Amino acid sequence: MKEISCKLLVIGAGPGGYVCAIRAGQLGVDTVIVEAGKPGGTCLNVGCIPSKALIHAAEAFEKVAHMAGGKSPLGISVGAPKLDLTRTVAWKDGIVSRLNSGVAGLLKKAKVKTVHGWATFRDGKTVEVETETGTQVIRAEAVVIATGSAPVELPFLPFGGPVISSTEALALGEVPKKLAVVGGGYIGLELGIAFAKMGAEVTVVEALPRVLAQYDAELTRPVVKRLAELGIEVMTGAKAKGLSTKGDALLVETSDGKNAKIGADKILVTVGRKPVTEGWGLEQIDLDMSGKFIRIDDQCRSSMRGIFAIGDVTGEPMLAHRAMAQGEMVAEIVAGHKRSWDKRAIPAICFTDPELLTAGLSPEEAKAVGGEIKIGLFPFAANGRAMTKLGEDGFVRVVARADNHLVLGIQAVGQGVSELSAAFGLALEMGARLEDIAGTIHAHPTQGEGFQEAALKALGHALHI
Repeated sequence: MKEISCKLLVIGAGPGGYVCAIRAGQLGVDTVIVEAGKPGGTCLNVGCIPSKALIHAAEAFEKVAHMAGGKSPLGISVGAPKLDLTRTVAWKDGIVSRLNSGVAGLLKKAKVKTVHGWATFRDGKTVEVETETGTQVIRAEAVVIATGSAPVELPFLPFGGPVISSTEALALGEVPKKLAVVGGGYIGLELGIAFAKMGAEVTVVEALPRVLAQYDAELTRPVVKRLAELGIEVMTGAKAKGLSTKGDALLVETSDGKNAKIGADKILVTVGRKPVTEGWGLEQIDLDMSGKFIRIDDQCRSSMRGIFAIGDVTGEPMLAHRAMAQGEMVAEIVAGHKRSWDKRAIPAICFTDPELLTAGLSPEEAKAVGGEIKIGLFPFAANGRAMTKLGEDGFVRVVARADNHLVLGIQAVGQGVSELSAAFGLALEMGARLEDIAGTIHAHPTQGEGFQEAALKALGHALHI
């Protein structure tokens, strides 16, 4: 097969990779992208998009089920709903397919050449790609590694049979009667809550003292309350030990050192994700590592000249929008533009019920940086729009420096707060002070008013609390 030569080679067509390739193509850079699976990577195919589709379906089903019980304060009564998960999954797959086609079309529009197959490095400028028609050799002036991440597998709970990862959970044909979730982080709770709403009996096993440990306890309290309301049993300080002999239960060591058996049709293991650093020839090139991740600088350059790395393979935060921002930046650097990378204003969202949203520094992190801080917290229980949506649990919290009122971090927990992420990120990116947020007219009635009120509270003169 004839060799291909290009200025930029992108390995991996996930959010970071395809955005990098599209932007490079727009800038006139001769670009090739290699992907073994479908365009869009984990996020589009078996992560962000399909999980949010399933979460939305679960929310809709639970709302109708609540109305069927005659408990809705809205005065709506309906018959008992039924859920056909195969149709739900088919609907989800349809969305994924449309987005796959969309990404492929955008790459083509940007004049990016797509090679389907698995790429392996020969050296820092050359890769071999195993395609359906044979081996393709590609030589490039610059290479972007965007190989992403994969679910962590526990040696005593290998994937297969009743033990599943998030990938299999998003393609189930029916709702499990009993679901055990190993890991109380954002993936485990997002999916655990969704399946509980669809009728599964869910137990969450978390080794740490509390779930969602990456967030502060004040922020997660409304979520923990909701878990109890949904009948989800949460076992903290507990360690999963393995699968029962019959394969119908999860063996657990409880927080007091006793052995327990949790009956389960499916065991969903969500103990984190690992970078995909094997299988593509890392041993053939000499890259410095930062633990298990590829070490990069503020321009996503690796330790080898001409090789960049972006996205999950470079470490936390493992977020699609982080990878996209890195990919866009690298494309512009390759095209000769001056760019650098700063991760301080990356919003992070946990799509639990209620949703969690953070941007910038938490109160504890802000205190650790040094200097006095001001904190303003406004509860949704005092927000008219939240009341009309039956979503009064939660709040918006703003963290700022005490001396000049520069906003350092913003957090929220509540129904639909993910849609406030743009406002939070913009405020941090633009270097807003409390007065800037407080002086911005926020439309009424919206939950976004909570942002303005939190800033006012930090200034000492909240209007509606």
